[in-house]
Amino acid sequence: MPTLFLHFFLFLFTTTVSNLIPAVHSNCIEAQKQSLLHFKQSLGFNSSESSKLITWNSSTDCCSWLGVTCSTNGRVVGLDLSSESISCHIDNSSSLFQLQHLQSLNLAENDFNGSSIPSAIGKLTELRYLNLRRAHFSDHIPIEISLLTRLVTLDLSDNYYHSSEVENLNLSMLIQNLTELTELYLDSVEISGQGSDWCEAISSSLPNLRVLSLSSCGLSGPICDSLAKLQSLYEIDLSYNSFYAPVPRVFANFPNLTDLSLRYSDLLGTFPKEIFQIPSLQTIDLSGNSDLHGSFPEFPNNASLRSLIVYWTSFSGDLPNSIGNLKMLSSIDISHCNFAGSVPKSIGNLTQLADLDMSGNRFNSPISFIHWETLVNLETLYLSDNQLYGTIPLSVFSLPKLETLTLSHNRFSGQVPEFSNTSSPLLESLYLENNNLEGQIPTSIFNLQRLEDLHLSSNNFSSFPFCGPQVPRKLSLVDLSHNSLLFDYNGTNSSFLQIDNLVLASNKLRAFPDFLRNQITLNISDLDLSGNQIQGQIPNWILSLKSLTSLDLSGNSLVTLEAPPPNSTYALSSLYLHSNKLRAFPDFLRNQSTFYSLDLSNNQIQGEIPNWILSLKSLSSLDLSCNSLVTLEAPPPNSTYALSYLDLHSNKLQGIHSSYSFLQLRSLSLASNKLTTFPDFLRNQSHLINLDLSNNQIQGHIPNWIWSLKLQELNLSCNSLESLEAPLLYSTHVLSSV
Repeated sequence: MPTLFLHFFLFLFTTTVSNLIPAVHSNCIEAQKQSLLHFKQSLGFNSSESSKLITWNSSTDCCSWLGVTCSTNGRVVGLDLSSESISCHIDNSSSLFQLQHLQSLNLAENDFNGSSIPSAIGKLTELRYLNLRRAHFSDHIPIEISLLTRLVTLDLSDNYYHSSEVENLNLSMLIQNLTELTELYLDSVEISGQGSDWCEAISSSLPNLRVLSLSSCGLSGPICDSLAKLQSLYEIDLSYNSFYAPVPRVFANFPNLTDLSLRYSDLLGTFPKEIFQIPSLQTIDLSGNSDLHGSFPEFPNNASLRSLIVYWTSFSGDLPNSIGNLKMLSSIDISHCNFAGSVPKSIGNLTQLADLDMSGNRFNSPISFIHWETLVNLETLYLSDNQLYGTIPLSVFSLPKLETLTLSHNRFSGQVPEFSNTSSPLLESLYLENNNLEGQIPTSIFNLQRLEDLHLSSNNFSSFPFCGPQVPRKLSLVDLSHNSLLFDYNGTNSSFLQIDNLVLASNKLRAFPDFLRNQITLNISDLDLSGNQIQGQIPNWILSLKSLTSLDLSGNSLVTLEAPPPNSTYALSSLYLHSNKLRAFPDFLRNQSTFYSLDLSNNQIQGEIPNWILSLKSLSSLDLSCNSLVTLEAPPPNSTYALSYLDLHSNKLQGIHSSYSFLQLRSLSLASNKLTTFPDFLRNQSHLINLDLSNNQIQGHIPNWIWSLKLQELNLSCNSLESLEAPLLYSTHVLSSV
């Protein structure tokens, strides 16, 4: 049952029970009042969050207390203490069980600290409504509940019953006497029995059942045909079980079925089409059953269906044009299935639609012929990962409630059209990446004043309006990578200042974007300019951007860094400069204490690795591979280092000073160097789990101390090793690959 509907129904039911006999506020029985006061005294609750218990006062009539309902003769017949922030244990001695005229008891959404449901619950034989949902009971469900033969609604869901105890509870014994039950909620209760025992027990004991909710109960299949006896069923939730069985065709025979949820239940075979055609059906959720096959039928006119959810199944075929008959639909999720063909034009008839997700299929048609402008209630539109083509219609930007638009990973082409100032005023996320879009990115994209995420990567865009109007205030991420941007704007008055994350990787930039210079209010924290054609010097001003913490300049032709002013400090914590033409270590790093990750691999740095670069106190990851480094500077006495990842492969190192001490080092690569012996400093690297010494010139024996390390992966290939020394006595190792 949908949560909103469930809460409404429970409210309606308790209100109905409470009004069976009108409350009288002048006839409270003193003994019952005292029982209630003692019960309150035994409860721990947060008075600032209580709306009911806080009104219980010995000087007033108990029939006037919130949460208490009385009959005309002053007997307490209803008690609703749901969501009262109760936190305590409860046992058989509780004065609650002196209220033996209770017809309705609701203790849901509290915390009874893992105490058992007291067996004294069986004394309340007048109960018709019992709700203990999410009340943090545990241990086991007492069989005494079977004594409550007048129960109409029983909800014991979402507590913490121990499986070992619950297995001693036979479902048939629990419910065999509850013949008046119309609603049964046992979600997350581990139910014992083999195969379809649960199914037979319910169909033989509960002839009047209308709601069956058994999600996450550890049920197995098959789902028996005998459920067809329960002709009053209108809601079935059997989600998150392990049936490994098909859905029986008899489900199509429930004349009043409104809600069917079978999500993530290991269903097999072909789903019966007839179930979709039940006239009363409003919600169907089959998601997460990857081995469940099926296709959609022709949908009837004026059907009641409001939610159609089949994502992550093996449903296939075309989407029938008759889907446009489902005028009440508010949610469609058919993502990650095997649907193909055209997106039907009749989608435009679904004027109540709020969420549409058709991503991850094989739809291969244009979408420009659909009247998107009629979907005035649409909030999310996901069409990504298909084979859709043609131009993007202007009408998808005209939807007044649209918050997320995802058209990525398709074959859309042409230009993105300019749209009006009033287009999609609520749009927060726009995903157009991995298409064949080209030309200028429209300036009107900045009319989307609530836009937060803009993903335009992997297209053929040639320009972006950095000098356009005021950028939306909430815009935090812009990904323009893998396009053909040249930057024909070199002014400094851009309003493009609010972005947190700007990705301009793999374009055709030949210089640093000048609009970033001197923007003292710039908010950029992550800037990616990798894979471009930028040459020469890295300007000091780009390092000085006040909020910049991560800078990626890899894959360019940079040679050196502009000297910073004396004693400069920066916000940078990650700097990626691999695959450039640097010939020296960036000297400005000496004074930086906030660096976490530094990548200088695949450059032209020669000679000695300075000790200061290893000594940066926050540095965790350092990659100096693929350079021409020969030695490491000897460390000062008693020096320790914080590095956990160090990659020095493909250099010309002949050894590492034995006094180096890396307290946190977990991964080290010295592959493809000129080592002739095992580096002695490794003896003390107690946290090292990955070590690569391959492709060196190491000769002789593998020392026995190497087995005392906690290595999981060790690579010694392509050396001149002769044999293994015997392991040290009592040594152990956890190698998973050698």
